[in-house]
Amino acid sequence: MSWITNTLTSTVGRKVIMALTGLFLTLFLAVHLAGNLQLLKNDGGESFNIYTQFMAHNPLIQAISKGNFFFILLHIYVSFTLYFRNKKARPVGYKVAPGNVSSSWASRSMTLLGTLILIFILLHLRGYWYVLKFGHVPMVTVNGVEMHDAYRLVVESYQNPLIAGFYILSMGVLAFHLWHGFSSAFQSLGLSHVKYTGFIKVVGKLYAIVVPALFALIPIMLYLKSIG
Repeated sequence: MSWITNTLTSTVGRKVIMALTGLFLTLFLAVHLAGNLQLLKNDGGESFNIYTQFMAHNPLIQAISKGNFFFILLHIYVSFTLYFRNKKARPVGYKVAPGNVSSSWASRSMTLLGTLILIFILLHLRGYWYVLKFGHVPMVTVNGVEMHDAYRLVVESYQNPLIAGFYILSMGVLAFHLWHGFSSAFQSLGLSHVKYTGFIKVVGKLYAIVVPALFALIPIMLYLKSIG
């Protein structure tokens, strides 16, 4: 077991953990987006409320959800350990002219971007998950089943331009994080090859644009609907 411990505590091992947890969270984003897009259906929130009810009461989904929270915390923890290990190894950064920097801004700012995303996640959970669990959310009956009116909670929150704007800006931060993180994960796993590395980079960049853009579209549409 010592070799496992040594691997997981080494820089290479931690990069592998970052890659695996990052890819899992990337997959989670796509699933979460599919559910959230139900908010844009013109059915008075029925589809979204059914989706929310299913997510909140299905045992398998709840188990995956708890695993997701664990992977988020693990991803954050390992990212900070790598960041501080790198800072300790090289306390004084190289002096490089901005025009000569070969790496992208996103790749040099992953820790900052990740921290901003963590702040967004905490506020997002406080505004929705916590309220649904412990707050007073009106009930609605859909197909004979009484459930929380999660749709109303979300719609009313996005009527506030500050909340909608914060969500949209956060999706911009997520886009930059994914821009570098997607292809970097495959590289950390040793899955780089001249035949398909280019394809992975293209898919990663498309994902980094499309997924955050669709997430951002939701508050935009709901806000415009509220003032229309």
